[in-house]
Formats: sequence, C-alpha cells, structure tokens
Amino acid sequence: MPLTALLGFAFIANLPLGYLRHDTQKYSWRWFLYIHLSIPFIIALRLYFGFAWSIIPVTVAMAVAGQIIGSRCKKRKTP
Repeated sequence: MPLTALLGFAFIANLPLGYLRHDTQKYSWRWFLYIHLSIPFIIALRLYFGFAWSIIPVTVAMAVAGQIIGSRCKKRKTP
C-alpha cells in the first residue's frame, strides 16, 4: 500500500504541473519550477515510508508520466 501511495502521489501531483508547464517558455524559471516542484514532496514520502534508493527510477517515471499526460490534456483543450 505505501508503494501505491508514493507512486500515485508522484503521478497525480505532476498532472496539474504538466498542465501548467505546457504554456510556459521552455527553460524559463516557471518551466523549471513546474518540473521540479513535486520532487521534495516525493523525496519526503519516500523517506517516510522507508523505501530504498532503488525505487527512485520508478517514482521518476511516474512523475514524468504525470507531466506528459498533464501537458497533453492542455494541448487537447487548447484550440
């Protein structure tokens, strides 16, 4: 259950961030913020649940998936 919560948080937290990131200029400070804003919270949850370093690639993959899907939702909504 804790692994599901961690991965779910990594994905769900990045959906709105990917949505917001879609309209920002690439490599701007807002673009950087939207990509990295969830990372401290994901790290805190990983440490709280006691997961080892080996879980990091999976959490990064879920965060990236959330960013991509959030961005695609914005792209689909924008005419």
